[in-house]
This record gives sequence, C-alpha cells and structure tokens, in this order.
Amino acid sequence: MDARAPAPGGVPAHGPAAVTAPAPDTGADETSEPGRAAAGSRRAEEAGPRSGAPARAALLVLADGRFPAGGHAHSGGAEAAVKSGRIRDAHGLEQFCRGRLHTTGLTAAAIAAAAALGLDPLELDVAADARTPSPALRASGRKLGRQLMRAARATWPSPGLDALSRAFPKGAHQPVVLGLLARAAGLGPEDAAHCAAYETIGGPATAAVRLLSLDPFEATAVLARLAPDTDDVACRAVAAAHRAAELGTDALPAASAPLLDITAEQHAAWPVRLFAS
Repeated sequence: MDARAPAPGGVPAHGPAAVTAPAPDTGADETSEPGRAAAGSRRAEEAGPRSGAPARAALLVLADGRFPAGGHAHSGGAEAAVKSGRIRDAHGLEQFCRGRLHTTGLTAAAIAAAAALGLDPLELDVAADARTPSPALRASGRKLGRQLMRAARATWPSPGLDALSRAFPKGAHQPVVLGLLARAAGLGPEDAAHCAAYETIGGPATAAVRLLSLDPFEATAVLARLAPDTDDVACRAVAAAHRAAELGTDALPAASAPLLDITAEQHAAWPVRLFAS
C-alpha cells in the first residue's frame, strides 16, 4: 500500500500525494559561502521546528523514564523470563535485552519513525497489528498506546494526536502514538526511533531490578553496554521508515521473537503477577 502525504497537523490526507512547491531562487550560487548559508537557512525553514536545537530538550522529556506513559507497569517480557530462569543476573538481562532490541525493538522503532515521518497512522496501526501475533501483546501494546496518548495530548497537543485518538478510542499501538507524539513535539524520525529502541530495553532493565533485587548500577551498565546496538537499531529503523514512505508499509521490518509471544500468552494467564505484561 502507498504511503499518503500528511495533511496539516500530521494527519495524512486520503488522496494524492501532496506536491511540494519548488524553493524560491535566491540567485546565490550554493557553492559560494553566501549561497551555502542561504541554502542552509532555506532547508532549516522547510524542515520546520524538527530541525531546531530546542527539540533536543523535547527528546529528553519524551525519553525520561518519569514521563507518565504507563510503562512502569510493564516488564516487556522480563517477568516471565525471570520466572523461567532465563534471566538470573546482569548477564542474562543483557542477553534478553539484546535479543528483544534486535527483534521487537527494531519493528517498533521503524513504525515509530514512520509515524514521525508522516506516514498514515491508520495504515501503520494495521502494520503493527500484523506484526504482533500474540493477542496478549496486542492488548498490552494498545493499552500502552492509550496511556501514552493521554500524556501526549496533555504535553504536546496536536490535531494529529486528536484524530488518532478518535480513530482508536481504546488505544492505537504504542509505537504509532510515539511517532505522532515525536512529530507533535518537533522531533524527527531519528528521535522517535531512538526513543522506541531505548524503551525496548529500558523497561526490562527496570523490571529486573524489582524482580531480582538486581543492583541498579548493574542494570544501568547493561543499558550502557547496549548503547551501540541501540544506535544501530535506530539507524536501521529510520532507513526502513524511508523505504516505507516510497514502497508502503509492507517495507517495514517484521522481525519476530516467538518465545516472547509464547511467554506473553502464558504470563497473561497467571493469577498473580507483578507486571501487566
């Protein structure tokens, strides 16, 4: 399916792709110093606030673990992995997080980047659903999306977020909401991808501290060691988002983690549990 051009406010138009007007001719040679300055100024103006330095602060707010998006109630599969003995210590946590990052993390980061890039959020939600075979994970993904939407509309209100909320009153998939939130906050697809990738490992690391009484310094060291992988996944996710803008959402990655799907279904049936997922 073809990506649709976004309408004002980040809501894609249901129609032909929008045509961007050519940039005005300044008469300056872009190879000269004045020409380079004029070209840079024009590109910054065309890019909008997402290219400006103030967006860095917005990224810090969005990536802050204290941002009230409800993620503290979810372990990202860590609770089931601890019970089964697959996470016993910091080494096990690192292996678990690395596997999650390169599978579900890559998929979520690409969807978030695509939403921030301006692809149709309704199509992206369908793509997220198709890439989440576990009913329990689909339910938790939408619950997280609904909670994130509440925080998003309170912090960075936008017509795009309002439209998505109306389309999915019970919650859109969290990466889709994250991407639109990043766009509303003046951030770009790279920022959205980094937030999604980091959330993939940050949640399990925090949960492991509570589940195993793991030293918080050790858990943080795990996240630091995974920083190069996180950057790599975010970079691949952004590249996939740009491909999807040209080829449609089928071009988005669909990296699978069958064991996470299986244990999510088992975890959902537990009569007593510390985390929602």
